[in-house]
Amino acid sequence: MSMLMESFCFVAKDVMYICPFTGAVSGTLTVTDYKLYFKSMEREPPFILDVNLGVISRLETIGVQSHGENSCGMEIVCKDMRNPRFAYKKEEQSKLEIFETLTKHAFPLSNDLPLFAFLYKEKFPVDGWKVYDPVAEYKRQGLPNESWTISKINSNYEVCDTYPALLVIPTSIMDEDLRRVVAFRAKHRIPVLSWIHPESQATIVRCSQPMVGPNDKRSKEDEKYLQTIMDANAQSHKLTIFDARQSGVAETNKAKDGGYESESFYPNAELTFLEIPNIHVMRESLRKLKEVVYPVIDEAKWLSNVDSTHWLEYIRLLLAGAVRVADKIESGKTSVVVHCSDGWDRTAQLTSLPMLMLDSYYRTIKGFQVLIEKEWVSFGHRFAARIGHGDVNHANSERSPLFVQFIDCVWQMMRQFPAAFEFNELFLITILDHLYSCLFGTFLYNSEQERVHQEVQTKTVSLWSYVNSQLEEFTNPFYVNYENHVLYPVASLRHLELWVNYYVRWNPRMRPQMPVHQNLKELMAIRYELQRKVEELQREAATRSISSASDRGSSPSHSSTPLHTTV
Repeated sequence: MSMLMESFCFVAKDVMYICPFTGAVSGTLTVTDYKLYFKSMEREPPFILDVNLGVISRLETIGVQSHGENSCGMEIVCKDMRNPRFAYKKEEQSKLEIFETLTKHAFPLSNDLPLFAFLYKEKFPVDGWKVYDPVAEYKRQGLPNESWTISKINSNYEVCDTYPALLVIPTSIMDEDLRRVVAFRAKHRIPVLSWIHPESQATIVRCSQPMVGPNDKRSKEDEKYLQTIMDANAQSHKLTIFDARQSGVAETNKAKDGGYESESFYPNAELTFLEIPNIHVMRESLRKLKEVVYPVIDEAKWLSNVDSTHWLEYIRLLLAGAVRVADKIESGKTSVVVHCSDGWDRTAQLTSLPMLMLDSYYRTIKGFQVLIEKEWVSFGHRFAARIGHGDVNHANSERSPLFVQFIDCVWQMMRQFPAAFEFNELFLITILDHLYSCLFGTFLYNSEQERVHQEVQTKTVSLWSYVNSQLEEFTNPFYVNYENHVLYPVASLRHLELWVNYYVRWNPRMRPQMPVHQNLKELMAIRYELQRKVEELQREAATRSISSASDRGSSPSHSSTPLHTTV
């Protein structure tokens, strides 16, 4: 990928990279407004390290012993599980320049500079901003129908500033009633449809918590609204509400005017708490995991150390919750409402994962992009707050790896169903790398309204433009389109494992012995070749059957059925 707008900011010679795996190496450090780039000619082949500035969480000066003249050091604490360290000569002015230049360009928003995505002008043959069209996606699902309508009530983001412009809501709901539901739901995030089952018409509906408060306030309009959602599905006389939170936390939220639906006020609803901890617990868990995997791994305690972070336990909880949602829709033929507190963190995880299990379209490369654009980007997952793009305030308690967790859950599903996904592991890693990179506009800002205001679609490039211009890189050669197959991953710790190729990829001792990606590309080439041959043979067979039919004087309408060969 050429950096058409990348500009050099600083070059420092005789800088020492203190590699935790192979020892210190001396070379040249170059800083641009997009990347830090270190190159050493001391090794054969030359040693190269590069770090996107967007991935930097914080910079720290460190004291460096036993590196001769290079007695001043810097640690670059990154969001992607590594902390490279450098040492340089103390007396040089360069010490200050390196640090200041990096600080300025790693945290552009804190220094009144634009994010790099607004400077990056690469042209791709495909426009990734066209990937997601909400009307087309709802039409694919069979919407609108007699029970559900595509409403423009939020077209100016006035009903809910964190929701998308287009919402699918029950057809029969009156505007006046809707306004009262809006007032009763936290952040005005009313229950709206995410997905509808093509046969049973059971739906996945998402929202935020009801504003019940300590005095058990109720809203007749909200109760009627959920009843209408239940009535839209003739197969079931129940509605299941999945509250992602721990029940104790939901109870505490009542004291802060939040809360949950009381089964006595919502008579046909059953309420289930999924007991998933909050964003602060997840942030701490990933921090502990980083300590376990970087820079050194304690071989003797590897399994117990990973276990002590609880990261896989939280992945298990998420997958188990998602399976319950999917199963309630598929086997129970019952509509579900999913919410947490605000409806933009755990809620996004617990709508998108069941949708991936239930709908094979989302398991294609294009469909997965649509899923992310719809459930995460358009519905207001707070990417800017959770990732902290361009912001120097690394200790902000809003930071949390919710989207990383979601992608990890997808990887766990790929491991259990290796032929069910059109995309490969590199696709997922690329998405996570650009979650941080600030090269593309896809994950910038907190809501659709903010992105429209910042003109993201006209002023930045979409990640999907890059991906969809080289699909062969990201395609799974073993893919079989299991249309209409529901995937239920086993959500047990025995069946989950740490995603080493992502979290521990900086450690050369943990890399696979065989270059996996190269092998997959070779298999893709073989698959394309075999598909080409099959199509050739099908054409040949069709031609022969037509000519033999005409030889016998029979009508062409009796020609043989075309071959359906699966490679």
